Amino acid sequence: MNIGVLALQGAVAEHIRSIRLAGGQGIEVKRTEQLADIDGLIIPGGESTTIGKLMRKYDFIEAIKQFSEAGKPIFGTCAGLIVLAKQLDSGEEPHLKLMDMTVSRNAFGRQRESFETDLEVKGIDTPIRAVFIRAPLIREVGAQVDILSTYEGEIVTARQGHLLASSYHPELTDDYRLHQYFIEMARERGSS
Repeated sequence: MNIGVLALQGAVAEHIRSIRLAGGQGIEVKRTEQLADIDGLIIPGGESTTIGKLMRKYDFIEAIKQFSEAGKPIFGTCAGLIVLAKQLDSGEEPHLKLMDMTVSRNAFGRQRESFETDLEVKGIDTPIRAVFIRAPLIREVGAQVDILSTYEGEIVTARQGHLLASSYHPELTDDYRLHQYFIEMARERGSS
């Protein structure tokens, strides 16, 4: 499976490494035409406003929406989760508006409030290690969204069909099972 990582800003190399460890082929996506050659796309953590501006500058908004309309899987981590959201509770304009969720930016506080924890995720047999850095929270989800994990009662991992989102950075650990889960989503889509 060829899994692209949107390489405009953020933890691109770390995702490429995790994809490789999970048995996929990681590809840095810097141009919209590369979307035709991949089976799934990861929108990494970084700074969501910057990622949104760069996506507009390089014509990725419409291209990724078309990628999603084709049923190809998209995985947003941290800032990538914010970029996927249909609604932001700050009132700012959402970016892709693909996933039926309302998100709070920096809900866990500033950089110094960053932390790691073990997290139960539906579909993965034992807890994964999750790194939360200025992490967003999923405040509300629509009826089509499956909650995969919570932390202290707050939603931190969710899936809506071919869309996957995590508040944390799975790429910053040696546990690549969430990437395996995403690769499996791409494989299922490819065989259907």
